[in-house]
Amino acid sequence: MRREALGIHLLIEMYGCDPQTLKGVDYVGKAMERAAKESRAKVVEIFFHQFLPYGVSGVVVIEESHYTIHTWPEEGYAAVDLFYCDPNVDVDRAIEVLKQAFRPKHITIMEVKRGLLPETADYQEKQRQKMVS
Repeated sequence: MRREALGIHLLIEMYGCDPQTLKGVDYVGKAMERAAKESRAKVVEIFFHQFLPYGVSGVVVIEESHYTIHTWPEEGYAAVDLFYCDPNVDVDRAIEVLKQAFRPKHITIMEVKRGLLPETADYQEKQRQKMVS
């Protein structure tokens, strides 16, 4: 019986970023691609969209899943998702690359374990805890 998650999904909130770093599709796209490559993820496809007057959304599809971003330069905020299913992906390196690129003053990270099926011990324990609460 499998007892581990199929993948890890990091939801990253970057606050107080340098607004200039969040405005342009070229800069944001290159930062996300660099984060994927430096984390040893295998890049499959890259797509980014420039909003007017500013802001960027995009995805770096990796063999191990995907890295995505949406930016609000006027708020100095970036929402980043790093979803991967291979333990060899160095997600800490990806986060460092993004911190260097966007220079947030504050960052929060929420980890979600994806693919915990009902037969796994982790899932069953969480269900027991919900019933006790």
